[in-house]
Amino acid sequence: WALRIIWELRDTSLTSRELRAACDEASPTILQTRLTELREAGLVELAPGQGYRLSKLGQEFTETFGPLNRFADRWGKTRVAGSTS
Repeated sequence: WALRIIWELRDTSLTSRELRAACDEASPTILQTRLTELREAGLVELAPGQGYRLSKLGQEFTETFGPLNRFADRWGKTRVAGSTS
């Protein structure tokens, strides 16, 4: 769930409720546990009045994995285009 939370926060701040909805109604307990871990790791921060957002370190993390995401998108499209079903 940690990576999913980071993914959902990549472009915006989200409240706990919005983040839970974005994470397919993940268990509130699990979500809060992961958010606490991510905050302790310095990847996520709580912005007063805005909800959770990526910290500078969290933004750097997503930028680092951007090329991998683009590769996965391209690879996935080739797999779908090449399927026979």
